[in-house]
Amino acid sequence: MNAPADVSLPAWRAREPQHVVDHLDPSVWTRVNRLLVRKALAEFAHESVIAPVALGKPDAEDWRTYRVDADTAGCHYRFRAQMMALYHWRIDPASIERIAETRAPGNPPLDALTFVNDFKRTLGIDADKLPIYLDEISSTLFGAAYKHTRQYLPADALVDADYQVYESAMTEGHPCFVANNGRLGFDADEYRTYAPETGARFAIVWLAVHREHAHFACLPELDHDTLLTRELGAQRLAAYRQTLQALDLDPSHYLFMPAHPWQWFNKLSIAFAADVANRKIVALGYGADLYAAQQSVRTYFNTSHPEKCYVKTSLSVLNMGFMRGLSPHYMAGTPAINAYLHALIDGDTTLRAYGFSILREVASVGYRNRYYETALEQDSPYKKMLSALWRESPVSMLREGERLMTMAALLHVDPAGDALLPALIRRSGLPALAWLRSYLRAYLEPLMHCFYAHDLVFMPHCENLILVLEQHRVTRVFMKDIAEESAILDKDASLPDNVARLAVDIPDDFKLLGLFIDVFDGVFRHLGHLLVEQHVCTEDAFWQLVANTAHEYQAAHPELQHKFRRYDLFQPEFGHSCLNRLQLRNNLQMVNLADPASSLTMAGTLRNPLTKYRRD
Repeated sequence: MNAPADVSLPAWRAREPQHVVDHLDPSVWTRVNRLLVRKALAEFAHESVIAPVALGKPDAEDWRTYRVDADTAGCHYRFRAQMMALYHWRIDPASIERIAETRAPGNPPLDALTFVNDFKRTLGIDADKLPIYLDEISSTLFGAAYKHTRQYLPADALVDADYQVYESAMTEGHPCFVANNGRLGFDADEYRTYAPETGARFAIVWLAVHREHAHFACLPELDHDTLLTRELGAQRLAAYRQTLQALDLDPSHYLFMPAHPWQWFNKLSIAFAADVANRKIVALGYGADLYAAQQSVRTYFNTSHPEKCYVKTSLSVLNMGFMRGLSPHYMAGTPAINAYLHALIDGDTTLRAYGFSILREVASVGYRNRYYETALEQDSPYKKMLSALWRESPVSMLREGERLMTMAALLHVDPAGDALLPALIRRSGLPALAWLRSYLRAYLEPLMHCFYAHDLVFMPHCENLILVLEQHRVTRVFMKDIAEESAILDKDASLPDNVARLAVDIPDDFKLLGLFIDVFDGVFRHLGHLLVEQHVCTEDAFWQLVANTAHEYQAAHPELQHKFRRYDLFQPEFGHSCLNRLQLRNNLQMVNLADPASSLTMAGTLRNPLTKYRRD
């Protein structure tokens, strides 16, 4: 007998298997594989992991054909490329061929997974980590196919978009990493709920955690109840306290903290089951506000109330060389570091003139799992499963006529091949070099000043900067991800005890890498490629503009001449610190955050494109 028509489907039938792979179209799969193989060839060659050999002479525009032999017997790759500054390989994706003696019938399309296997000995990935790297490549392709099949705003329309539309519109992750969208842990359905590019909104889970194993820290002007009243509302906060009282628990013994839904259902409810059973952790339910995941995956923007704080939580998915946890021990010092750096920056008249500011991490909470901490002496993701922080929203800091955009958008190219940056420049009405000079004043000059005046460095990659736009040009920036990714490069710096971890001991010849690698190699190398490919300006014009920016900054600060001489931004070459080599070496924990300098993986030197613009 057939079941009545009004009977609900069982839960397992509610998730139909096909809808999570609708975007995996053969033609799209071919396209995203070719693009990822292009990136792999370019970035592995840039880091000298592979060594392509030139075939013949360059043409009039300096394009040459190159060949690189694979580890697979009788197999090599051939492509056309143009060499740019910083040993950057501008590769024509249409030119790439995989040529094998045992070629399959039908000339199969390029395959990024096959590429990794073709070079698995050259890449040097440990056998036990190679399947994980292949998983990350598969997931990166899975996400790329989604981005190329969804409805999207073309570049010319995206110029007027809302801040959160920019966040979800990006088609590329980190420009240097080949496997840059792993998110290992999410299933295919969860991907559509929690991946930034889906633009999905979700509620976060709220927990009450016992103070015996938890620590709350905040800026001096805040406290736990003030923050939570602001973030949750007095009525919901009172309801959570009543939930505890109904369990015969004293609310004053608990802190309230947010958790990602995936983290609760997949990790916390099981790994912390003893503490849940003993009422050290109490699940309170979903909050009322909806959030959107940012590009960093574990940071969430409040779309219900944009003026409220971002929330960042532990999220035990593997992505780009890290399990994305948060250390409860680091969280204890986070607000103090933010307060110190905010005061330093706000007290500097030069930085104030630039409009440069940080988004403060105003409060944090961390919960320690005593079982794992007793079991494990070394640093481990198992110690970082339950922490959170609240970060200021920039929305309430905007002035009339200003709007926000992730700096990653400057490298954005839509699926049709059109870039956002030229569209922004056109809409601004400024000449290209004038637009770029405004951007460099807002981004590069404050970073230079932080380094030369304060020995202060950040992690200024594209996702960590929020640009403020006025009439489609950049006028100032917000820096974020402060506590974990900032340092004062002076081990003898006089600092308060509660921020002492900011001071790091690093060799003198490594100190400028914060600008050379993170900015020149990590951002400007790719920006130069885009400017040339989109016919905005020549590569020489761009690097000369960067050099002129540096000269103008140095001329304005004669009091720092001794630092300019000691740390020469125009030196002929600098050490090449390689990100993919780090990930290939250990794709589970790429860097020791307590001692990042010890994790650097170097591969010779890069010629400095600013050297030829040195002035006596």
